[in-house]
Amino acid sequence: MEIDKAIRDSDDRRLKTKYHNAIYVIQRALALYSIEEVAFSFNGGKDSTVLLHLLRAGYFLHQVERGHSNGGLSDGEFTFPIRTIYFETPSVFPEINSFTYETAASYGVKLDIIREDFKSGLEALLKAKSTKAIFLGVRIGDPTAVGQEQFSPSSPGWPPFMRVNPILDWSYRDVWAFLLTCKVPYCSLYDQGYTSIGSIHDTVPNALLSIKDSAVDKQKFKPAYMLSDGRSERAGRARKLSAAAACVPAASNGLKCAEPHQGSIYTASIVAVGDEILFGIVEDQLGPSLCKKLHSIGWLVSQMATVRCEVDSVAEEVERRKSMSDLVFIYGGVGPLHTDVSVGGVAKAFGVRLAPDEEYEEYLCRLFGDKCTGNRNEMAQLPEGITELLEHEKLPVPLIKCHNVIVLTATNVDELDRQWDALIDLRSTNLLAPTGPFVSKHLETSLSDLEVAQPLSKIAIEFPDISTGCYRKTRAGPLIITLEGKDQETVEAAMEALSKKLPSGVKQISV
Repeated sequence: MEIDKAIRDSDDRRLKTKYHNAIYVIQRALALYSIEEVAFSFNGGKDSTVLLHLLRAGYFLHQVERGHSNGGLSDGEFTFPIRTIYFETPSVFPEINSFTYETAASYGVKLDIIREDFKSGLEALLKAKSTKAIFLGVRIGDPTAVGQEQFSPSSPGWPPFMRVNPILDWSYRDVWAFLLTCKVPYCSLYDQGYTSIGSIHDTVPNALLSIKDSAVDKQKFKPAYMLSDGRSERAGRARKLSAAAACVPAASNGLKCAEPHQGSIYTASIVAVGDEILFGIVEDQLGPSLCKKLHSIGWLVSQMATVRCEVDSVAEEVERRKSMSDLVFIYGGVGPLHTDVSVGGVAKAFGVRLAPDEEYEEYLCRLFGDKCTGNRNEMAQLPEGITELLEHEKLPVPLIKCHNVIVLTATNVDELDRQWDALIDLRSTNLLAPTGPFVSKHLETSLSDLEVAQPLSKIAIEFPDISTGCYRKTRAGPLIITLEGKDQETVEAAMEALSKKLPSGVKQISV
């Protein structure tokens, strides 16, 4: 079998791992179901083409293990026995149709042609022929992949069958590595700059592959396998952005476009994700520490919230905060566990899907080594089209930035210190816009809250740019009054005015 030999002869260790994992899923399915009980949904696209050849190799190896083949058959001598479904629609590209029929003829694939919508056609097919499992070329990041695993029962309201997804954890790079390594034919549209193919109504060549050539009038494109960033795979597909996502211009990185100066006040929101914090099991130390750090560089923290480990809870809070703050920091809920929903919540807040990020996955592989599979591999699913990786030599893995939302991975104050230092070093990228520090003055008095209330209210009216506040370290201790602003003279004037309004027994202190 040429496919298996091509992979064995390859030096691409990553591709070999992906291949063997996919073959294992296929062989497991063939052990659970008879060949008459399985089907394969083929659509002529690159993912589907990869799965076709994986199924050919998987079935062949399955037969070899059972002693039904000597392993020496060539591709031309091998018959593909798995029933293959092709949904043909009026909006399909002619090139996809041609490729599908040519492929079927070349590899002995018998097509069941269905000219209805997917659900209706599937219902009719399953009534006519008993099918318990269907192989699908779904990858994490596809719109239909949400909540799916390698073996997933069909959704409620659909005919009952098992969805088998052998390439669920494959990235764009993996798909093209397989096609090019195995030297198998693929649809000609991919050589014309199409990177993800839908219908003729919503698909165009990927502009990132455009070739500028003044000598010719017709625009040209590089082939799909030359796209360097798999996160842009669907850039040629028409999509609707949510109003919230559209209102944040990518060019400004989500920050306001005002020129920074010493009197500016930039605002930040902090979102902690963790049931343990809300249950009172652990005490949040990162939030207060982050508040101090932001305050030290002149940023105002306008909101700090803690939410449940639920995608919707995270999405709702991020949705509220990202339009009201210059930056939103979110921490907790990052990792391989089912409760680690922060990144998914951020994606939902911006109205985009999660998609494999090959660059981030490489960092994870270096960090975890051979353990970077399964759930750890899913950690490389990042919000599509809006993710920027903040790399720094102090960080083993880059921080994730989505427009004006920064996902921190720190679990303790020491890790937060390192990540903060890295962010400060990256200030040259206008990440944390330079702004003047706050000027603070503190007064201590033995007066009661009632005695201070009216004078302090007058100061708030007379000096609207000054933040005023009071606190006691103990119930019986002195009252400490804080005056804070950006302008030294204004803060001192407010302090002097307040001192005159209060009775004696007030003194300035350092905190």
